[in-house]
Amino acid sequence: MTVPQATIDAIKSHVSAQRDDIITFLKELCAIPSYDSQIRAVGERAEAEMKKLGFDEVWWDSMGNIVGRIGDGPIKLLYDSHIDTVGIGAPEEWEWDPFQGKVENGVFFARGACDEKGSTPGMIYGLALAKKLGLLEGITGYYFGNMEEWNDGIAPHALVEVEGLRPDFVVIGEPTKMQVYRGHKGRVEMQVLARGKSAHAASNFLGDNAIYKLLPVIDAISKLEPELGDDPFLGHGRITVTDMHVKTPSINAVPNEALIYIDRRITFGEEPQAVLEHIKRVVGDRSDIEASILLYDTPSYTGFVFPLDKIYPAWALPEDNAYVQAGVQAGALLWGSPLPTGKWDFSTNGTYWCGKAGIPSIGYGPGDEIHAHTVLDQVPMDDVVRATEWYALLPGLLPRTK
Repeated sequence: MTVPQATIDAIKSHVSAQRDDIITFLKELCAIPSYDSQIRAVGERAEAEMKKLGFDEVWWDSMGNIVGRIGDGPIKLLYDSHIDTVGIGAPEEWEWDPFQGKVENGVFFARGACDEKGSTPGMIYGLALAKKLGLLEGITGYYFGNMEEWNDGIAPHALVEVEGLRPDFVVIGEPTKMQVYRGHKGRVEMQVLARGKSAHAASNFLGDNAIYKLLPVIDAISKLEPELGDDPFLGHGRITVTDMHVKTPSINAVPNEALIYIDRRITFGEEPQAVLEHIKRVVGDRSDIEASILLYDTPSYTGFVFPLDKIYPAWALPEDNAYVQAGVQAGALLWGSPLPTGKWDFSTNGTYWCGKAGIPSIGYGPGDEIHAHTVLDQVPMDDVVRATEWYALLPGLLPRTK
């Protein structure tokens, strides 16, 4: 589809006039702590803004995510922005209040500014503006403010399977440096559990040390990466032992149980069961060590439980995909040159949207993922405003057929 220059000029004019409101909204979102998936308060702030801007309907799903609807066309477009964050870690590492943040050289520093509250203002204001300018004709637009940090993909999975809302196309607002991202690696989260026998440390020969059982396993895992899969776009597979837990009667005893967790980043052609079997071969045929894929069954803050194996598929759209090219073209129409395309190094809700459900998805958001989860969590304020223009224009460039 084509969009007249007058409409593009109107987008720029309206967004410029709303700049202060957009930035204030961003700061107020970040000022509300939302770690540990506790998103009710920040979701209520997003709810208020959607109602102020004329969304047709705003509601909470069973998990406790906030959903806004605007427009009533047959094509369903969903803007996905997770509004939970990681915690702040050690408070003494922050030189400013992590939630109130600070502004320096046009950059806003605060927990969640980059990952991922920075996309919410542009998405909400962009959808409202798209409707005002007629760019949502034939489209129902949704904003989905969700929890993602504990288990990426679970919120959209439940939205589709439990709530019955299946979009035709998704834009993920994770930071993309204002480029159009079209995929990322998947991952499988596993554990390896070793069982031994407790004994007093003074008589350790009477015990069987579970930690010692895992040392050769950990060493072997550390040498696996050359054997892993590779893809020209997504890159090489990765494997990391990320945590270790031990059960022991005391620090003066031989531990009877040791557990390691493994983060295995997968690319195309690496199937979850084959990934697990690879680890089982490392362990060997023994009854005292067991490898398995983790299960996520933690209740949300509403008490909602949606059990899932911690399997997150790799996904990517082709460069010439119509949705990818709509995102690229939006940059050309707004700022004079087509946007570059790329991929994330980390994982997003795209593992469900495109990886499991097969729903075409792209990423676009302000900020750079290298700042995610750090004390330098940040987003350029100009990019938050510019992203609003892109979110407003994109619906006018999308295919109108499913």
